[in-house]
Amino acid sequence: MTLDQGLAFALMAVTIGFFLWGRFAYDAVALGALLGGVVLGIIPLDKAFEGFSDDVVVIVAAALVISHAVARSGAVETIMRPVTPRLRTAAVQVPVLAGATMVLAMVTKNVGALAILMPVAFQLARRTGTPPAALLMPMAFAAMVGGVVTLVGTSPNIIMSRVREELTGEPFRMFDYTPVGLGICVVSLLFLAVGWRLLPGGRRGASSMEAAFNIGQYTVEARVPEEGTAIGMTVAELEALSEGEVRVSSILAPKEAALVEADVEGRPALPSITSLASEAPSPERRLAIGEGLMLRGEAAELERLVAEAGLVLAGDAPVPDDPNTDEDDMRVVEGVVTGESPLVGRTPAALTLRSRHGVSLLAVSRRGEQAIRTKLSQIRLRVGDVVLLRGLAATMPDNLGELRVLPLAERGMALGQGRRSWIPLAVLAVAMLLVAFGMLPIAVAFFGAVVALFVFRVITTREAYEAVDWPVVVLLAALIPVSGAIQNTGGTDLLAGWLTGAVEGLPALAALAVTMVLAMAVTPFLNNAATVLVMGPISATLASKLGLNPDPFLMAVALGAACDFLTPIGHQCNTLVMGPGGYRFGDYPRLGLPLSIIVVIVGVPLIAYFWPLAPR
Repeated sequence: MTLDQGLAFALMAVTIGFFLWGRFAYDAVALGALLGGVVLGIIPLDKAFEGFSDDVVVIVAAALVISHAVARSGAVETIMRPVTPRLRTAAVQVPVLAGATMVLAMVTKNVGALAILMPVAFQLARRTGTPPAALLMPMAFAAMVGGVVTLVGTSPNIIMSRVREELTGEPFRMFDYTPVGLGICVVSLLFLAVGWRLLPGGRRGASSMEAAFNIGQYTVEARVPEEGTAIGMTVAELEALSEGEVRVSSILAPKEAALVEADVEGRPALPSITSLASEAPSPERRLAIGEGLMLRGEAAELERLVAEAGLVLAGDAPVPDDPNTDEDDMRVVEGVVTGESPLVGRTPAALTLRSRHGVSLLAVSRRGEQAIRTKLSQIRLRVGDVVLLRGLAATMPDNLGELRVLPLAERGMALGQGRRSWIPLAVLAVAMLLVAFGMLPIAVAFFGAVVALFVFRVITTREAYEAVDWPVVVLLAALIPVSGAIQNTGGTDLLAGWLTGAVEGLPALAALAVTMVLAMAVTPFLNNAATVLVMGPISATLASKLGLNPDPFLMAVALGAACDFLTPIGHQCNTLVMGPGGYRFGDYPRLGLPLSIIVVIVGVPLIAYFWPLAPR
């Protein structure tokens, strides 16, 4: 072992030790390791920051943005609606979500399949109280396992196909991996259905602010427009769209000659409405064009229902001073009405909120009151009311100051900002097809998908930046050169030499198992692509020296490199769920080590059966 190899192994060992200790932020440890590698001379100065341009970093960042857009679109919830009401406990949620992710990963890139279904997991977690940590890691592992079934499911399969072509003149085909992969999937899903209980309780996603708030339910005023899908629906059918999470407090009838915003603006907008009843309407009451609805529920559920039913929020209109205002310029803020506020005891209509102060009242949350049945423009606000205000981001701080409304710590509020459509899912599907047919690499396809979301105005640039978990991006970018130092110093060649000497006297199945285990062990320190590129030729050479068929050894390397369950840094799927799940470095082996053992125990005989070890 050379000095540089020893330094590279020592640096990686110290880095992993700090990760396991958990005393410092992961991104800070990674940056320290990068600096250490440069100081020690094992990372060249001109390669120190190559990680920030690596495809893996682009894929993870783009996947986070796409996941956010898909979550906002409501498309996944619509597809999953027939199933989700039955998923009431983690014992049912885990196998269903893991199974769905696994199947989707068979025909798309595994990280993309995970990105699509993560919003469904968050929705179920919020509704049922299941910790997201119980769902996300099993889904990530399921995505990786599902990806080994076909050529396009995971990068190791694609790269190994090329390695085989270079070695034998013939690549692996689309479904050459399927017999082994399906067997692994079945056993892995059975384990994940019960094994999720090995994960520690109490983990919370670092990026969520929801737990910091206990606002209660909001009341919004919405209208049934001429093109709305709610026309002719009963109240019960409308409430069923939110699975009972939103209630209709009252129905308001349109006035023929007045307008909803006339009393707020003094100028035409939507038809005004007056209350029909002081009690909740009958569930069988059918909705008509122009009628107004007082809806009560949590902000996220209200936004989903309003979008899916095609309703129009009162106050959700362009600022009168600039009707061409771009959506990027608008902002929705939560605030508390203070005792000094001019809103206290007065109505938004009397204050002419939008024309005088440049903000619209979207929703009100009031403690101690079961339902607000009066339209929002006529409600008299009280001290302590929590309001949702919409206006220009540039002037919002001044507006809040004038109104003496105390803004709450900022969190993601979809109400009044939603851009619901099938576009995000369609964009992602196109990107996946481009990858599946080999027309574009996944990094370019995902990057193009993000740009397309901007072009179609599905998501704003500000929302995209907020959707990216930047500490995870920095973690990956900093560790890629550190991991590369082991390969560049010849450390991987040293390991390969040891492997050849270790397995020469072992039975063929044992040699195959050792090869797979080594691929699993090396992948966290390299990336899975590098593992295949390095280990593929080594394993083929090993098989030739042992007088065996190289194909099963190539398969073993591909499977081992694709199934990195032990760390958050070896695979994009693990990294993608680390922040949202609130996982620590040491959480991954809890579930990942037993699953890795299962993959080896099941995978080795399956490979030997479908790809005989005897030379052809």
